[in-house]
Amino acid sequence: MTAPSPARQGPLEPLRVLDLSTVLAGPTTAQLLADYGADVVKVEHPQVGDPFRGHGHQKAGTGLWWRVVSRNKRCVGLKLSVTEGADVLRRLAAGADVVVENFRPGTMERWGLGWEDLHHVNPRLVMTRVSGFGQQGPYSTRPGFGTLAEAMSGFAAITGPADGDPILPSNAMADSIAGIAAATATMMALWHRDRLGGSGEGQMIDVSLIEPILATMGPGPTWFDQLGVLQQRMGNRSLDQAPRNTYRTADGTWLAVSTAATPVADRVMRMIGRDDLADADWFALAAGRGEHGDEIDSAVAEWIAARTESEVVAAFERADAAIAPILDAEQLLSDPQVLALDMIPTVQDPDLGPLRMTGPMWRMSATPGAIRHPGRVAIGADTDEVLAEVGYGTPEIDALRALGVVA
Repeated sequence: MTAPSPARQGPLEPLRVLDLSTVLAGPTTAQLLADYGADVVKVEHPQVGDPFRGHGHQKAGTGLWWRVVSRNKRCVGLKLSVTEGADVLRRLAAGADVVVENFRPGTMERWGLGWEDLHHVNPRLVMTRVSGFGQQGPYSTRPGFGTLAEAMSGFAAITGPADGDPILPSNAMADSIAGIAAATATMMALWHRDRLGGSGEGQMIDVSLIEPILATMGPGPTWFDQLGVLQQRMGNRSLDQAPRNTYRTADGTWLAVSTAATPVADRVMRMIGRDDLADADWFALAAGRGEHGDEIDSAVAEWIAARTESEVVAAFERADAAIAPILDAEQLLSDPQVLALDMIPTVQDPDLGPLRMTGPMWRMSATPGAIRHPGRVAIGADTDEVLAEVGYGTPEIDALRALGVVA
């Protein structure tokens, strides 16, 4: 496949990626690669499309979240479950660097598009497979979604108030973390393929939704393995720092305070006039402050509650202590730091006009990422262009379209 447009930029500009995945970790993987210049071809069912098109709030009949996750991707409608569609996919894979898929394990093999099949077509191909429970094991063929990973990873068990029920996140946390992890793994495999002295061959990557979020959960399994200690729900509190919580100001706004380092905690307590706590023998140790969290929290909450947000933030800045407002989506759009880093840039949508969405995750001085266009609204918007790049003529494409194989 040839580059679709000179507008692509970023460190991955020569990369060719086939995104066969649906809701949501796989598409996030491909979106991250696309943001930094990869030519990502989104392959979806020609009649029903990706189910993610219908997720979240809609405007003008299409999903806004879809426009974010499918940005920078060219869209092809292709039925993989039929022989003609599988043949098209193999031809696309022959010229690709990466295939991302998140079907239930065994599905791609059933279609003749498994790892061995595609590796035979293109030995340099990297195949990134994201699934609920991984490609093997007793749960591998079960349906899996991020919610189950958030439950099984330990996240829900330690999230929520001490006297309350386990809490699940309202956002797609496990899927998003898995997408970032899968993109990282993909780049590792490409580096191994292409580095001096490397094998020159691609490899298969197996990412479950559970493992990446599990890796963010800290040393809980190690604590239990060595000490028999089970981490408990603590609300906003922490075993290792105090004060660490959310606090309401006199004018009704909420602020978050973190004092992970002892000198910061010391400055906060002296700032609020509680030298007695800062001078206590137990205060110098994080564990000691955690054990006295109720006392510390009460003092900080009382001090903050008597002052406005601007007064509190100014005092913390003078003390060189960490504090941040708790922002909702509306406030994010006008926050000066968000604006300074252009975290939520404006892009032009052909149907909606100016459209704001979260931008690339980091800035690079020489090869920046960019949002070139929002997700395509039409299923198969780029089918003819993409198939022509791998040798299909108009009559062949028309014949496939008449069979319902492509859109």
